[in-house]
Amino acid sequence: MKPTISSLFASAEGGDRAAADALFTALYRELHQLARRQLSRSPPEATLGTTTLLHEAYLDMAALEGTVFPDRARFMGYAARVMRGLIIDHVRNRTALKRGGQFHIASLEAEVADRADENELTRISEALDELASVDAELAQVVDLKFFCGFSFTEIAAMRGLSDRTVRRSWEKARIYLHGLIKDEG
Repeated sequence: MKPTISSLFASAEGGDRAAADALFTALYRELHQLARRQLSRSPPEATLGTTTLLHEAYLDMAALEGTVFPDRARFMGYAARVMRGLIIDHVRNRTALKRGGQFHIASLEAEVADRADENELTRISEALDELASVDAELAQVVDLKFFCGFSFTEIAAMRGLSDRTVRRSWEKARIYLHGLIKDEG
């Protein structure tokens, strides 16, 4: 009998490494789409592949001991944050190279040119991190909607909430993030 996503989450939460790997495999298609969305903001000449970003994210996620994902929404939100961090780190490293740094990028070799500059990406990332420290649920809605590309209806179903509640959370998060980014800019 093939395990369900719910049972894989439960087993992975209990520390079963095989279940965590099976969960990743089961969600691979969604994660691939997530990686594609993460890279969609880069210009056409960017050569970093979707699969490369996905695999780098998996390596980072697999290296963390004790990280548990009680449900699909948290898993996807976490994956989105990891991918966002990898892209931001790569942009920073590329900028350092342009400024004469001797840093060699071994794992993300392809150039990720940014539509947003390094400072803007950093401000967005820091604002999301601050939102997560104030209200983790709102930050999760942003990760699922903006970075994972889920609809309000899908997020509501994942979290057991009404569509309207998710939309209100999204609006609150957008207002909060806009205020943070505007104040820093």
